[in-house]
Amino acid sequence: MTPLDADVPAADAGRHAGPVLYLVDASLYVFRAWHSMPDDFRDADGWPTNAVHGFARFLLELLDRARPQHIAVAFDEALDSCFRNALYPAYKANREPAPEELKRQFGQCKALCAALGLVTLAHREYEADDLIGSALRHARAHGHRGVIVSADKDLSQLLGQHDEQWDFARGQRWGAAGVKARHGVDAHQIADYLALCGDAVDNIPGVPGIGAKTAAILLAHFGSLDALLDRVEEIPYLRFRGAAAAASKLRAHREQALLCRQLSTIELDAPLGHDRDFARAAADAVELLALCDALGFGPMTRRRLHQAAGLDYATPQ
Repeated sequence: MTPLDADVPAADAGRHAGPVLYLVDASLYVFRAWHSMPDDFRDADGWPTNAVHGFARFLLELLDRARPQHIAVAFDEALDSCFRNALYPAYKANREPAPEELKRQFGQCKALCAALGLVTLAHREYEADDLIGSALRHARAHGHRGVIVSADKDLSQLLGQHDEQWDFARGQRWGAAGVKARHGVDAHQIADYLALCGDAVDNIPGVPGIGAKTAAILLAHFGSLDALLDRVEEIPYLRFRGAAAAASKLRAHREQALLCRQLSTIELDAPLGHDRDFARAAADAVELLALCDALGFGPMTRRRLHQAAGLDYATPQ
């Protein structure tokens, strides 16, 4: 299979041949492995490692298919809180606190990425989305284009003309032009869209009574949340069912809409902790072998990890 660097839309390839930076939303894949992998794996101390095993499989498939030269893997360091909780304490309050067994595995997944020579991003006050957005902004300034490896619709707001998003599990990829077909609004309108209709996953309420369809109609007409709120008196004259009621709701919940946009907007100035260009570094053979031992990886996974890292591996006799 060809690397994704070579598998870009023909229209984009001619216009922008800069190197690709792969930005991985690691937390999504760690959580997915935690919920889908059987609880049959233990580390040397008896703790479960099902999420690490599942994440390692995903990571190996990604590295094999994409063969990235530049990659950053972003983790949610503060699983239960971030700066958005100071703005809105109920942010993500609908989620159960991460158990210690999962927190431990997040650390092990980060250690595995580091041992493979991959840049890891994490911060106690910023979420993985913010780190991805900040890294992409930094990389664009140095001639890169981004491929965001995640199914999260929030991240679509980051897509520029030459960027792509890749839902790895479903094998689906799209650029900024493809966001409207998926969500009914343009990429740059995603935060405004979520400010209006809310986001149940993150417990962002939006404007009561404004659903996804109405939000898309309003943004198609006005272009932005700011224009919409400035011209709210025009809404009752629009030709869609419930227009007058929508105007009333927006007047009553103007400040809430603005807060929800603040919660939905990905930060682009999060501290990244280094000034690297996100190029893959040399793997740490000693640390990788130690992790394989501690996490109880079998011979096949060990061999694949060493191959992905460009290291020799001899099967123990």
